[in-house]
Amino acid sequence: MTVAPTALTVLTTVDSAEKAEALARGAVEARLAACAQIVGPITSVYHWQRAIETSEEWQIVFKTTQTRYDALEAHLLAVHDYETPEIVATTIVRASAAYLEWIETETAVP
Repeated sequence: MTVAPTALTVLTTVDSAEKAEALARGAVEARLAACAQIVGPITSVYHWQRAIETSEEWQIVFKTTQTRYDALEAHLLAVHDYETPEIVATTIVRASAAYLEWIETETAVP
């Protein structure tokens, strides 16, 4: 029997460690994510307004569920200060049952 994956990793980037911690803490406190990991600084190279830009950023990886994704995305869009923030979700295809259960429990609507 195959069970459809329900857990996601969702990532975004910001331009400071302080903003990354605020976004991570806000999402976890609101139970939109069970966990948020901050990686950085990283160097991003991208097209923006007809130019190639290079900037230092911090990446945040949220662990959440399919059910909580829309609320997490809405939260990130509401508090993010980028005009077009990166918000990318990837399905967790395999993980331990205990870890998946923990994500479900920690993101349950209170």
